Amino acid sequence: MPTEYRQQLTLELPDHFRIQDFLDFHRRDQQALAERVSTNSLTKGLMLSGVPCQLEIGFNADQINVQLTAAKEPDPQSNSLSALAAHMLGLSQPIQQFEQMFSDHPQVGSLLRQNKGLRIPQAASAYEALVWAIIGQQISLTAAISIRRRFIQAAGQLTLNGLYCFPDPDSVSRMDPADIKGCGFSNAKIQALMRLNEWIQATPTLPNTLTTETAKQLNEQLLSIKGIGPWTVSYALLRGFNWLDGSLHGDVAVRRNLQYLLKMETAVDARYTEQWLQPFSPWRALMAAHLWAQQSSSGY
Repeated sequence: MPTEYRQQLTLELPDHFRIQDFLDFHRRDQQALAERVSTNSLTKGLMLSGVPCQLEIGFNADQINVQLTAAKEPDPQSNSLSALAAHMLGLSQPIQQFEQMFSDHPQVGSLLRQNKGLRIPQAASAYEALVWAIIGQQISLTAAISIRRRFIQAAGQLTLNGLYCFPDPDSVSRMDPADIKGCGFSNAKIQALMRLNEWIQATPTLPNTLTTETAKQLNEQLLSIKGIGPWTVSYALLRGFNWLDGSLHGDVAVRRNLQYLLKMETAVDARYTEQWLQPFSPWRALMAAHLWAQQSSSGY
């Protein structure tokens, strides 16, 4: 019988925290291979310091209960459970400041009130966000979810309780490219993934939050990797680094929802959307998330 490491903590539930948004983000894969979502909790498999771990985040009336379980303790020097939970929940995002700043905006004021408390749920790691962004390039969400599921299964990292973990760079480096192709990756995406892995393994630990300067540097570094373009970078910075100022003007759903918001008869293009989002800096990506969410809470 293997030994079990367990760590628990409790966090205060912020006012107006949109629990359903957080759960919906992790509920996308209905087969629940790596994430299991109940009415008020998430159980997720993830790799920490090379150790398959099971993370549970549960909600009640005024607090968030967090528990990590694994066969052994992950490296305590590089893994903080409180920091991981706060990151995934988006607790550091200055949403009140954003909402106050634009509460009287003639076009979006009512939308912000409708979506009060909206945060951007984060992937468990920057690497997971980057890989997910590569998978999602130029395909439907349904197709991306299917590829992601097969990719996680092919990597074969399991928790003590049999939940699959999203693989870390070391796990992916050990995978045969033919097996990755069998998951549904195109040759171009396989090459982009391999180049990303090489860059990750040659880079110091990636931060979970960015400053304007570090975001600019990271943006340039990622764009230098062949197969990774502006949309992939903006989405990955949003989902993996809590960076709320990426301009998602190239996103089809953002443009469609902007057209809906402005009640325009014709579709808006990327250039128009980029210009429209500019005044919302340094929260352009947060504004884009409000556009996503106006028609579907699970759409962002």
